[in-house]
Amino acid sequence: MEQAVQFSLIVEEYSFSILSVMKKMTNNYSEAIKSAILKSRYRAAALANKELLSLYYGIGKFVSENSRKGAWGTGAIDTISERLQQELPGLRGFSTGNIKRMRIFYEQWNEYLINRTSLTYDLEKPYNQNIEIRTLSTHDLEKLPPGFLNIGFTHHYEIINKTKSLEERLFYIRQCAAEFWNIEKLQYNLKSKLYAKRGKLTNNFPATIPDKDLQRKALMSFKDEYLLDYINIEDPDDEPDERVLESEIVGNIRKFIMSLGKDFSFIGSQYRLVVEEQEYFVDLLFFNRQLQSLIAIELKSGVFKPEYLGKMNFYLSALDDLVRLPHENPSVGIILCKSQNQRVVEYAFRDTTKPMGVATYKTAAKLPAKYKNILPDAEKLKELL
Repeated sequence: MEQAVQFSLIVEEYSFSILSVMKKMTNNYSEAIKSAILKSRYRAAALANKELLSLYYGIGKFVSENSRKGAWGTGAIDTISERLQQELPGLRGFSTGNIKRMRIFYEQWNEYLINRTSLTYDLEKPYNQNIEIRTLSTHDLEKLPPGFLNIGFTHHYEIINKTKSLEERLFYIRQCAAEFWNIEKLQYNLKSKLYAKRGKLTNNFPATIPDKDLQRKALMSFKDEYLLDYINIEDPDDEPDERVLESEIVGNIRKFIMSLGKDFSFIGSQYRLVVEEQEYFVDLLFFNRQLQSLIAIELKSGVFKPEYLGKMNFYLSALDDLVRLPHENPSVGIILCKSQNQRVVEYAFRDTTKPMGVATYKTAAKLPAKYKNILPDAEKLKELL
């Protein structure tokens, strides 16, 4: 009887093992198929995007050469758009506004392409019976800047519309392509002037991070000013209480992470540390995958004060001893305050031992003077509501 029970247990254990193996194999198979489907979709989307950008460039050139030189009369683009809608019912993307955007797309990139590749794009004469719009060839497309073909036309137009230099434009194209920014994130980063602010954080990284590559990564992971335009305060001149500021950030954590940049994961607010039976709380704690470091953020509603660094230095020491895992790099601290005096910060950083930076935040842009008498004030709006 005992042998029968043992045999039954062995069979049951063996069956369980077989089922586990089969389940793992099935999971692996489904993951492999899913991965193939996603890769195929991505390739198809990339090819479609390449064709679309090429087409829009060609149409933009055709419209530019005929409309800018007076070959077409007033309202020609409106007429073309209406005719396309009539002859190709359901066609999208060829409104009057979008055709004009194609013209801008061509005009903004034409000089760059000519300078880089010495290409010529010959069109038939406007009134030839066989009018042909030449799109970019595969060879031409390969000579475009890296990432150009990986982002959509809407992204391209937004970048063209909001940037001032070629270097800035190329920066946003590379970032969009590398980090898969959606249009919302691109618009946010353009509005917060990421290009101008990246790498300018006031910091002590050279003195506290020996590894030069990690120094560079740390510097590029933070900005010197963060746009917190979702913070709900009635008057931009008011100093929000630090707890109110923290509450608004936590309530809009997705937007705050968007303002921080890629590779940040939120761990918690008022993160509790216990040292010698005393409780201490870090305002916001994140983890950055690129740096492989815990990131402590302290919120200050006013101007930077030197004593803030002593408190942050203590938090970083505690985090490194009590929270940091063996394979992770030392923790980094960011003090986010309303304003800072550069010389005061530089003096405060002397002889500090932990990697820290000081950044500022802006809650909302002030209303331009020319609009102040046009819009009703807050009390008037309350009455109207």
